[in-house]
Amino acid sequence: MARETALGNQVTTALRLGERLRQLRVAAGLTQSELAGDRFSKEYVSQIERGKTRPTTETIEWLAERLACDAGFLANGVATDERGRLEASLARAETMIEAHRNDDAAAEYESLVPAARATGVPELEVRALVGAGRTQMRLGSLRRALDLLNTARGIVESGNFSDLERAEVFYALGICRYQLNSVQTALGLLNEALGLAERSGMPSDSLRSNILSWRSRCWRRMRDYEAAREDIERALQLADEAADPRVIGDAFFQASLVADREGHWILARTYAERARNAYEELADRVHVGQLTNNLGGLNFLLGKTDEAVSLLKEAFGIALDTGREADAAQAVSSLAQIHLRTGDVDQAEEQARHALRLLDDREDYLDEIGSAQLVLGRALLEQDRLDEAEQAFTSAEASFGQLGSASHRAAAWVARGDLAARRGDDRLAAHLYRTAAEALQDVRF
Repeated sequence: MARETALGNQVTTALRLGERLRQLRVAAGLTQSELAGDRFSKEYVSQIERGKTRPTTETIEWLAERLACDAGFLANGVATDERGRLEASLARAETMIEAHRNDDAAAEYESLVPAARATGVPELEVRALVGAGRTQMRLGSLRRALDLLNTARGIVESGNFSDLERAEVFYALGICRYQLNSVQTALGLLNEALGLAERSGMPSDSLRSNILSWRSRCWRRMRDYEAAREDIERALQLADEAADPRVIGDAFFQASLVADREGHWILARTYAERARNAYEELADRVHVGQLTNNLGGLNFLLGKTDEAVSLLKEAFGIALDTGREADAAQAVSSLAQIHLRTGDVDQAEEQARHALRLLDDREDYLDEIGSAQLVLGRALLEQDRLDEAEQAFTSAEASFGQLGSASHRAAAWVARGDLAARRGDDRLAAHLYRTAAEALQDVRF
């Protein structure tokens, strides 16, 4: 079916070119024989005009010269200079994404998507749709991003695109599905993207490294840490071969998270420091702030509480400077956990509530929302505010349920077990602990 659609697309393109050729020829006052001259037959020109054949690039250029028109316009309905302006605008919007100027990028794509569609050039439309989708993901508008990316998918699956171009679209869709907590679907899309990139035979070290880094997230969510580690090791190798600081930073970032989950905190800290160095080289303050937050948590796990607090405050400051409320919430939530574990429950409660206000029900931060709710509940439990603690634990369990992670839900079940024990309901407590154990809890809190 996809092949039939692709052939249909090519026929439609040929018909449009033929119609433009006929209109330009008539406007120039030429017959088919006069246009063909000594180079072609009248019949060949007729075949082009009727969409029965598509001329080569060289032939298009020759015909355009005869008709005193732009070859790009004859081929695609878009003049070369117009296409150049659109491509420059797309490049500018893509630069905004890399610089985390998400609101500016979103405004740019508002006009770029319809402009690219109006050209009738599928590759320009796909490029605009993918860029707009990436921007909407950054802004937390995941359903809007999914619509844009699915439109791009429909175009690349039915059009004359390379495997590498298709891989880019499947990769972006995989990220979006992961952020929507459809982990199994994300895994399938990332597998498809990787297969396309490898099958293309074209240079794609950076893309394959990024795909593997995101696929490792899926394996981590599914608690398959061996697969996550294998993917991230391949990603690091490809990133090194690509010699791209951003790809290297992304790979070390994910390598740090895998090592953290496996309890290798010194190694996780080393990876996080290398990732932060790569982002500092790029002057990427957003990712520097995120790594600073993670380094704060790792230093706390390694017993360096003062250093941890200092790093988390630094991360909070960077998040405010860069306008990243969700990152600021993560830093505050991490500080709340430290205060909880060091016995300052009043401060833990205050900062957990602050983190939840900053996150404002963002569906792409369900894990952080659930963690903050869990810390809030435990802070309330320590203050013997049991009914309020129960409400916070129930909210955490609901957040983790949307996340689709049994291990995260197990953390909520343990907390509810502690609450039941505090109330003297040993039977319920034992049931909750047993349920958590069966879920193979692996979340520290």
